[in-house]
Amino acid sequence: MRAHEAGALHGDIGSRGPSWLRTPVDVNALVPQLWPRNVTRDGDGVLAVAGLGVRDLAAEFGTPVYVLDEDDLRSRARDFRTAFDGVDVYYAGKAFLCRAVVRMIAEEGLHLDVCTGGELATALSAGMPPEWIGFHGNNKSVTELSRALDAGVGRIILDSFDEIGRLTALARERGVRPRVMIRVTVGVEAHTHEFIATAHEDQKFGFSLAGGAAAEAAFRVLDEGVLELRGLHSHIGSQIFDASGFEVSARRVLGLQAQIRDARGVELPELDLGGGFGIAYTTQDDPAAPQDLAKRLRRIVEAECAAERLAVPHLSIEPGRAIVGPAVFTLYEVGTVKSVPVGTGGDAADGRRAYVSVDGGMSDNIRTALYDASYSATLASRASTAEPMLARVVGKHCESGDIVVKDEFLPADVQPGDLVAVPGTGAYCRSMASNYNHVPRPPVVAVRDGQARLIVRRETEEDLLALDVG
Repeated sequence: MRAHEAGALHGDIGSRGPSWLRTPVDVNALVPQLWPRNVTRDGDGVLAVAGLGVRDLAAEFGTPVYVLDEDDLRSRARDFRTAFDGVDVYYAGKAFLCRAVVRMIAEEGLHLDVCTGGELATALSAGMPPEWIGFHGNNKSVTELSRALDAGVGRIILDSFDEIGRLTALARERGVRPRVMIRVTVGVEAHTHEFIATAHEDQKFGFSLAGGAAAEAAFRVLDEGVLELRGLHSHIGSQIFDASGFEVSARRVLGLQAQIRDARGVELPELDLGGGFGIAYTTQDDPAAPQDLAKRLRRIVEAECAAERLAVPHLSIEPGRAIVGPAVFTLYEVGTVKSVPVGTGGDAADGRRAYVSVDGGMSDNIRTALYDASYSATLASRASTAEPMLARVVGKHCESGDIVVKDEFLPADVQPGDLVAVPGTGAYCRSMASNYNHVPRPPVVAVRDGQARLIVRRETEEDLLALDVG
């Protein structure tokens, strides 16, 4: 059981009795680290972002809706750029990408990491300088690589021997020498979910360090002489709070750097340590500030370079979630509220949970179902003096696993028509959104200085039917 925005539960749900509802909580409280920096409550208890109330946002844009605090996103981008002065900061576009966000991060001086042709097209159409773009992906097609070469993308991260051959042939045909990096699988077990840990050996990304594939890939690129090998790349996972994984990763990657120097007389000038920096979804999460991350990562790299007698390479990192994740919350409208017994005991007065159904669900936030992710929630459209109740915020889809927030205290008088807000939904929620059950995907609205603008419109049923040509 986790600590919640409104208070803390202790122990396991299934073993608790009537004390659940006696746990002292303030259902109107907001924990700052869970919300965008410009989110407040007004005198009526209505949530507001940058001076604009959520009731007004819901009236204008409907629900569900992703609400982006633009100044919050920009300030987080600046925090990384300032803390990592002299380091190339690549915003990881997979977290959330649209043309407006591309322009925001470019205006704040960040580079951009993309991993598909669609993300690349979005970046280019928004005016991102191609030399500021890095192109990831474990299965880039000939079409995608050709587009990257023709656009002049700044670097391509190589992920397989097939790709080395594919890109070498395309570059030779065009008479160009693209900058590339080798993605190294370093065998570090990040403390994260199995499906978002990306540095252990048994997975699809990169070249194995332990098996010798990473060294062979680097030698092959250097010996061919068609591609310009700039350095090595490592990414150990997502939602990481412990810097020890980065220390082990840097040690192993720089060991390979030294091996390449000793074998080929080449000291690669760049090193990318990836991203995966965690954010707070609940009060139990304690993410490091960019300044602390920068100090620790620099110290790690400098120490390992000294040990290997290497010059300190030019560094780059790839934060995505840490920039956009906390800058967005999702606003829902409550449709039904249902009280059900929990566990094996209890009666109508205790041992019960309220299922609060909202007008979205796993189609706009799949992470709870996919990763067992934890979120918080709050009643957003009014204040309440009602007693807290143990609640589960669920969606409208035809799946019992359609859960947005697994466990949260909400006021016992929450009712149809109320607005509920879920923070920390900027990363991956819109990116991974689907049309399950033929539900159109929600819009994204950016708010700044009391003004709201639509940056991604809501899908309509007409949009869905337009794809159906049968």
